[in-house]
Amino acid sequence: MGKAVNWMRVVLDTNILVSALISETGTPHKASEAWLGGRFDLVSSYQQIEELRRISRYSKLQQLVSKHVFGELINALGEVALIEVVATVVEISDPDDVFLLGMAKASAADYLVTGDKRAGLLALGTYGRTRIVTPTLFVNEVLS
Repeated sequence: MGKAVNWMRVVLDTNILVSALISETGTPHKASEAWLGGRFDLVSSYQQIEELRRISRYSKLQQLVSKHVFGELINALGEVALIEVVATVVEISDPDDVFLLGMAKASAADYLVTGDKRAGLLALGTYGRTRIVTPTLFVNEVLS
């Protein structure tokens, strides 16, 4: 039986949320299911919701995930703690992902879960009090 982790605040990178919609067999889906099952408190922001709206319009993704399913996710995110992103100055490979660090900082998140090695988030390892981890590590070590 898994640990009770309701007290944890977690930021799921947008790529994790989208991956969870695409495949029901991977660790991103398991992380998403843990959130929906109340295993931790998810933190999101208006920036992340806008990013999801933009991504949902990509024709390649529309072939994999229906607009309705994207809409359900966006509505579910609207129910969680939407925080104002703290201005963050840090150099990573993908400046479009800096807002995730701002979310983590503003919410004092315990974890930022990302699969995006290219952005440079995983290379940081931590940001303030937030551990930056892969979905596999999060599911297998934190949620197990």
